[in-house]
Amino acid sequence: MAASQDAAAEAIRSGNTSLGVEFGSTRIKAVLIDGDRNTLATGEYGWQSHLEDGLWSYTLEEVWKGLQHVVGEVIARVERDYGARLEKIGRMGFSAMMHGYLAFDAAGELLVPFRTWQNTNTHAAHEALSELFRFNIPERWSIAHLYQCILDGEEHVGRIDYVTTLAGYVHWKLTGRRVLGVGDASGMFPIDPATRTYDADLMARFDAIDAVAGLPWTLEQVLPEPLVAGTPAGSLTADGAKLLDPTGTLKECPVLAPPEGDAGTGMVATNSVRPRTGNVSAGTSIFATVVLEHRLKDLHPEVDVVATPMGDPAGMSHANNFTGVLNAWVDLFRQFTAAAGIEIGTGDLYGTLFRAAICADADPDAGGLTAYPFRTGEFLAGLTEGRPLFVHSPEAHTGLANFMRAQLFGAFCPVTIGMKVMTEQEDVQIDSLIGHGGIFGTPVVAQKLLAAAFDTPIRVMATAAEGGAWGMAVLADYLEHAATPLADYLDELVFAGAEDTTEEPDPQDVAGFRDYFARFMDGLPVEQAAVEHVALEY
Repeated sequence: MAASQDAAAEAIRSGNTSLGVEFGSTRIKAVLIDGDRNTLATGEYGWQSHLEDGLWSYTLEEVWKGLQHVVGEVIARVERDYGARLEKIGRMGFSAMMHGYLAFDAAGELLVPFRTWQNTNTHAAHEALSELFRFNIPERWSIAHLYQCILDGEEHVGRIDYVTTLAGYVHWKLTGRRVLGVGDASGMFPIDPATRTYDADLMARFDAIDAVAGLPWTLEQVLPEPLVAGTPAGSLTADGAKLLDPTGTLKECPVLAPPEGDAGTGMVATNSVRPRTGNVSAGTSIFATVVLEHRLKDLHPEVDVVATPMGDPAGMSHANNFTGVLNAWVDLFRQFTAAAGIEIGTGDLYGTLFRAAICADADPDAGGLTAYPFRTGEFLAGLTEGRPLFVHSPEAHTGLANFMRAQLFGAFCPVTIGMKVMTEQEDVQIDSLIGHGGIFGTPVVAQKLLAAAFDTPIRVMATAAEGGAWGMAVLADYLEHAATPLADYLDELVFAGAEDTTEEPDPQDVAGFRDYFARFMDGLPVEQAAVEHVALEY
């Protein structure tokens, strides 16, 4: 239930609020909530990665520009809607896309441009470390990026003083603390579920590598300290407050939550932190995460083992590509409607196109059309680079319905590869699988097609479109309730009485996706040929 105007204004004046900010791949979003987890104000900023020296990156200048923009929007909306100045926020937390590589020297200067999770230039490091650890180290993990720099003999390696993630970087600059939520830390280096910190044996193995042993630092010295959810992780410094809000309106935040990764905030936003629960986070990338009851029996390159915000192990199938190409096609239709003099809002445009994918004109298998969503490389598909493709046979059933069904099915195919490994080879049991992210904002469509892809019921909560920023705000609020286990806090306080909808797998859709998936996998050599013969940059 939403707070009354008077209650909301009092929460704002007293500082009984929590702010969550998440840096997604295409959007930075801020959500301010009160002590009852009601959303009071939001802010958004769009951004896009770019290629720098052949690697995907964002500038640090845009990190701060975007953060200041979304915080400024929250401040303005609070004053407009509640007649109150947002001078103090009781609790705050930052989340971001996981993994990647941000390396700094002792003076705090960035040594090389930020290398995001999208980069797949780390295959040699992935193979070497996975073999050394007997633990899957995906190409996008921070330790893979670091070791690849060592293997490549990059000059800056000897001058490293600190390596962190995007969320860890923002938190460090605002508080002075070099810490990280254990969930985000699990995408830097493997976590020991017994100690809920980095696996000490694996750290020792890394430090003993010949190429590493001669460096002037150890891994423990340069990585942020992992913290479990509910642990106070510093306060907003005076300089941090100026960096966060240059207008000087916001002056105080006495406690910050450990900065988390988007996997952890996705688990919280979907109440998926107990064993046998899972969620599917769908944005520029897509990942399906299931909290495990036990360690996996075998090493599977298709499955990442990460951690919940409390440090419990979770299996993840992560695909680098999801909505990037899909959004480009929708934008093409937007340009067409504009050229035709037709005014249609973004939400209505997406809704109209998405609903076509499940209308009566759509064939269960998309009529022989196949879409490859690879804007970047995709480890699950064996691709070092990506080239978006849309292919079909001459006799395929073309049309809007099958076109949109092919685009959505194609976007779900890569993540399905890892999910099949977990459920079919490791017998991972799933009691609940919940979808969240903007794609679920159009009712039924993505939920129905994902149920077909995974052949399992998919739930979507009313908070699905809020995504990770809301989940981060909830983790900040959890600082006030840390005496209660996180799973119980979510069950009893956050999601008690929460509304949700469930789509059961339709047998025709399941069979249709099975045929589509087989066609998708059979056609991967065509995608590989495109990588080899179509230039990466125009």
